Amino acid sequence: MKTVVFAYHNMGLVGLEALKRHGFDIAAVFTHEDDPRENVWFGSVKDWAKREGLETHTPDEVNAMRWIERIAMMNAEAIFSFYYRKMICHEILELPRVGAFNLHGSLLPAYRGRCPVNWVIINGETQTGVTLHYMVEKPDAGDIVGQRAVDIAPTDTAKSLYDKLCGAAAELLDDYLPLIKQETIPRRRQDLEKGSYFGGRRPEDGRIDWKKSAREIYNLIRGVTEPYPGAYALMRDGTKVIIWTAEPVESDESAKVGELILKNKDVLVQTGKDAIRLLDIDVGGQRLKAGQIHDYFSKNTERELK
Repeated sequence: MKTVVFAYHNMGLVGLEALKRHGFDIAAVFTHEDDPRENVWFGSVKDWAKREGLETHTPDEVNAMRWIERIAMMNAEAIFSFYYRKMICHEILELPRVGAFNLHGSLLPAYRGRCPVNWVIINGETQTGVTLHYMVEKPDAGDIVGQRAVDIAPTDTAKSLYDKLCGAAAELLDDYLPLIKQETIPRRRQDLEKGSYFGGRRPEDGRIDWKKSAREIYNLIRGVTEPYPGAYALMRDGTKVIIWTAEPVESDESAKVGELILKNKDVLVQTGKDAIRLLDIDVGGQRLKAGQIHDYFSKNTERELK
């Protein structure tokens, strides 16, 4: 079956490998140039496609008429989108005879929209998954083809969960790509009223509100830790403290919210409920772990984060 693929990131590579594994004829790959301002920790779809000798494009605006016409000339029977970062217009989605399919990193209709892997951890979910669905103009709203669930461990970070989702996506595609080739494709309508939608996240969204509970703050920390920008707070003098790793602990201290508590060799931060033990931080350009954190703050008169 002839297809045009829109792909980026490691999930894009998972999708492309699956299409190759199942004998799809990839007419062209559309992807993105890496953003020099972004921490590029993932594999390159562009490099993969070029190694495979595939026609490869990185347009700034894929929905421009010249690209619509170019894709129409490819006569693809199906279109796939694997973590492509831009919405694909109605004119392109209508081109393939069999359908246009997207791989989304949640169990739709929950967590439609951007950054689902971060949001599910931040919100303390215990399960998520991947969904293959028909693409329509509204984001992540088309009929569902198939899903694969993934459990979220209490210690998962966004990166470890993303890796789990990549594995689940490969299994999901192995199940459903043969059905797409045979044109015996299951589909069921989404009930969007029972779902949820979340937007993109910015680095400044990682600022910690110490009035929240230790568990909520812990979820934020693991939801945006490396390779993402990290959760952070400020000292009174404006010094930024990025918290890469921490853990919630019970606290019966009478400390006020945001106050640093030096206890044995640990550094705790009082929250609205219980405390956060700092394990790996970046402060003033220094990366500090465990006892180094205690040594730093024991020499510093600043004992509060805000």
